[in-house]
Amino acid sequence: MPKPAKKKIPARTGPHQVRIIGGQWKRTPLVVLDAEGLRPTPDRVRETVFNWVNHLIDGAWERLTCLDAFAGTGVLGFEAASRGAAQVVMVETHVPAIRQLEATKEKLHADQVRIVRGDAISTIQALQRNGTQVDLIFLDPPYHQDWLARTLPLCAALLRQDGLVYVESEVPLTSETPPAWLDDWEIVRADSAGMVFYNLLQSKKQAEVQA
Repeated sequence: MPKPAKKKIPARTGPHQVRIIGGQWKRTPLVVLDAEGLRPTPDRVRETVFNWVNHLIDGAWERLTCLDAFAGTGVLGFEAASRGAAQVVMVETHVPAIRQLEATKEKLHADQVRIVRGDAISTIQALQRNGTQVDLIFLDPPYHQDWLARTLPLCAALLRQDGLVYVESEVPLTSETPPAWLDDWEIVRADSAGMVFYNLLQSKKQAEVQA
């Protein structure tokens, strides 16, 4: 009798990962969970963005307080902390992602990182009520859910003078007809990689004060 064919067992593959690309934790892998809307910022984009910021702050990361409003993997916030940011607040709603963020924080002994369970809007409003101000805000929300229109207008009051907002979007912000929620903001730097459009913004009111 012919032997029954053995069932093929699919090869096990480890979880998808991204890596911190600079600072004291350079090359440290971060786990990317399989969750809806979770898209870690690509390495090349992060390298460009952090070079932009590094130039604008003259490398003085140690004076920065950062807010990662849609933390996900935490790659943007941990990247800032790796480079020496004084404090990084990470906001996330997805419980498995929060657990992963906490595990990474513990692994890195990243005492300057604070993880907040909550949504970006309520957290930004709570920080405003507490009189908190930050130097750098990361807004990398899930696409096609109108998050930028709802969160960016809240950011101006949270920023210190010279403060910056990193925005990642599914559409270019430098078009001839930019969205209305961009009216109060100046695009300091902008670029794209494939279908990722990324920008550094500054409040126009701040720019007027500095002029």
